[in-house]
Amino acid sequence: MHLALLGTGMIVKEVLPVLQTINGIDLVAIMSTPRSLDKAQALAKDYGLKQATSDFSEILANDAVDTVYIGTPNHTHYDYAKKALEAGKHVICEKPFTMEAEELANLRQEADKRELILLEAITNQYLANFQALKENLAKIGQPKIVTVNYSQYSSRYDAFKKGKIAPAFNPAMGGGALRDLNIYNIHLLVGLFGQPNKVAYLANVERGVDTSGILALDYGSFKAISIGAKDCSAEIRSTIQGDKGSLTILGPTNSLPKIQLTLNGQESVDISQTNLHHRMYDEFVAFERIIAEKDFVSSRQALDHSQAVMSVLDQAIASLP
Repeated sequence: MHLALLGTGMIVKEVLPVLQTINGIDLVAIMSTPRSLDKAQALAKDYGLKQATSDFSEILANDAVDTVYIGTPNHTHYDYAKKALEAGKHVICEKPFTMEAEELANLRQEADKRELILLEAITNQYLANFQALKENLAKIGQPKIVTVNYSQYSSRYDAFKKGKIAPAFNPAMGGGALRDLNIYNIHLLVGLFGQPNKVAYLANVERGVDTSGILALDYGSFKAISIGAKDCSAEIRSTIQGDKGSLTILGPTNSLPKIQLTLNGQESVDISQTNLHHRMYDEFVAFERIIAEKDFVSSRQALDHSQAVMSVLDQAIASLP
């Protein structure tokens, strides 16, 4: 994989040192907005990238780049991904994939037409502890009640209350708790249980954006509640309750640091898998393999999952007053 990165924000700064450690990934280029070009140039120098630019057309014209990673604000994902696919580049896009499910469907058609790999960067689907959850799910019997929570007081919330609106709180840019934090919960639930029958979103809305909210998902035989908050915080804990026991996630749903299994009448058992790597490591190891092998079976399975998640997002947003 010969990779160009779009963006110089927190997620790109976090992933760059991870990418350096993965065999098969060659860091080639980075793109920023014109006013942040100095940041791109500094990151290029620090991580040995040959190209730093604020012009996307230069990235697309670079024959040394075969894959584009999109780490820009949410509302830009679709346009960047479409142009990259049209230029013959594989695409890895940060969550949420697009603003609407229809946009993702359009990107899938473009990727299929050009025989290119299209993937969503979503950490929890590739973690060993996600597999541990799946493998132990049957032990707790029939699921009854599921509660997942990712609440984290945003460092930008105080400024937001004073009227300084960062992209993470800008509704026109796809900001808000649903797409920023609750999206990890949705991926987790869809990955474990599939697409729900019904969805409703109850949100705390300030300045036109959901700063926190409760997503209700009806799976027929059981119900799930998914909480995401940027305006408050608490101990991050999620539980899957079945008629024979429960599974507990201690920590954020984007990293799944610790998993406990508790069967009825028994002590809790730690079933966590040891992971010495950064939370983004496993997904990019998988992406490198999928692109190198042109594994369209795996990429289409991942896209089916992402499409189901986008459908939940569409329903959640449509349910708002």
